[in-house]
Amino acid sequence: MIRAAIAASLALALAACATTAPVVKAHGPQAMLYDAAANAAGNVDAALARASGNGKRVLLVMGANWCHDSTALAGWLETPRFAGLVAERYELVFVNVGMPQTGDGHNLDVPRRFGLAELPGTPALLVLTPEGKAVNLDTAASWRNAASRSEDAIFAELAALADKPLS
Repeated sequence: MIRAAIAASLALALAACATTAPVVKAHGPQAMLYDAAANAAGNVDAALARASGNGKRVLLVMGANWCHDSTALAGWLETPRFAGLVAERYELVFVNVGMPQTGDGHNLDVPRRFGLAELPGTPALLVLTPEGKAVNLDTAASWRNAASRSEDAIFAELAALADKPLS
């Protein structure tokens, strides 16, 4: 009887160790679209060429797959609501910038090319005219809290940037 009680207790203890904590779903959708092997400059040039031909702006999203704010923003951009806005108004490009805040940045020549000298974190978002002029240098680095922004706030800002005049 004692052996059975010990065996049952041991089985319960082992079962408790094998159980994982519940997975907490992140706010909003998630997507890992920041390809470290992509030709970032080439992809941006191609988007600018398409924008020049169709009159859209380029939506340049710079982030990394390790960053929950970057994957949250990428996830929102894949939803039907955002995909419609993007298809109508933008040429979308994702650029992997690594961890610029720790000195392990990648493709940092891309934001510098458009006047964004520093990336204090990820993601950063630049809207470019077909001629390659940045529309939102003042807010480009403010997207580091994308995961905590509401869907409506993100949508409203992207819609406004599609029409924002150059300053």
